[in-house]
Amino acid sequence: MTARYVSTTRIEAAPPPAPRSWLHRLRADYFATPTTGVLTLLLAGAALSLAWKLLNWGVLHAVFSAGSQGPEACRVAGAGACWAVIGEKFRLIVFGIYPYAQQWRAALAMAVLVVMYVLSTRRSWWNRRLAVAWVIALAAFGTLMWGGVLGLPYVPDDQWGGLPVTLILATLGLAAGSPLAVALALLRHSSRPSVGKALAVAYIELARSVPLLTVLFLASVMIPLFLPQGTDLSKLLRVFLAFALFTAAYLAEVIRGGLQVVPRGQYEAAAALGISPRVTTLRVVLPQALTAVLPALVNVFIAFFKATSIVVIVGIFDLMTAAKRAIADAQWQGFGTEIYLFVAAIYFIFCYAMSRYSAQLHASLDVGRRN
Repeated sequence: MTARYVSTTRIEAAPPPAPRSWLHRLRADYFATPTTGVLTLLLAGAALSLAWKLLNWGVLHAVFSAGSQGPEACRVAGAGACWAVIGEKFRLIVFGIYPYAQQWRAALAMAVLVVMYVLSTRRSWWNRRLAVAWVIALAAFGTLMWGGVLGLPYVPDDQWGGLPVTLILATLGLAAGSPLAVALALLRHSSRPSVGKALAVAYIELARSVPLLTVLFLASVMIPLFLPQGTDLSKLLRVFLAFALFTAAYLAEVIRGGLQVVPRGQYEAAAALGISPRVTTLRVVLPQALTAVLPALVNVFIAFFKATSIVVIVGIFDLMTAAKRAIADAQWQGFGTEIYLFVAAIYFIFCYAMSRYSAQLHASLDVGRRN
């Protein structure tokens, strides 16, 4: 009998490198070569110079309260920023042309939406409770904004404006477009030729080949032509429908990319276990597909949240339109930069919050780091 020998030699792995100090990392990243060091110093000098100018303009020589002097206080002060215009035009910027005495209702309606945004980020609420809560919240939003009940004066939606319009258009447009996007993605991803698949492909390609500006204009002008005589839809509702339908086409392509990522073995394993195709799609395939393309989905959400500013073309008084009206005040001419910076900060807060939450959710699901 021939003896068999098994080698027991162990290959020792190299020890992990010792952590470098911040000084070593700084030198390796920014001063590795003389050229890199010179570029680093030049860029750092330019950044510091710009930062000092912004600090000087925005803080040190800025006017934060005009007092009884009004806009003259800003003009006398010199070259600093006039943040006093924000205080003077705050209500016009945030609430637009909504009746002044009733603006507390618009503020409360926005608070309801913000609370629902926060609740929607809590995974413990990802059940039927969240759907019920959203129905109640949207009903409360409509009651507060429209009124006509509970002793609240009626305010037609053509008098809405500012941030509430931006939030409700983005919320309802994305919420209504998402289910349609899932259906379109599933139809287009199907391997079986069908009329539904052909219609889905035609709809997606047509919607993505037309600018959003054109879709909004058509929704505002063309929809009333197809309605029975004497029937009319509010302009805000028409814009909402256009947003939802247009957003669905872009979301459908993102979701279809996620469906293509799911391995074919997932379908086969579910079929082997006797799971029906419908349950396989809803419980096995879609969760994986949506998780895989989560960053891309949030990118579309952010893009369409900012795209709500285009509704000015059809006469909707959104946040950006309200800011432009505030700038048009003859008494405060010349201080539009401060108003635009304030509006940009509002957009940044909402977009950054969506981006950070997406990153945290993506990390918690450990997507892209599984071996």
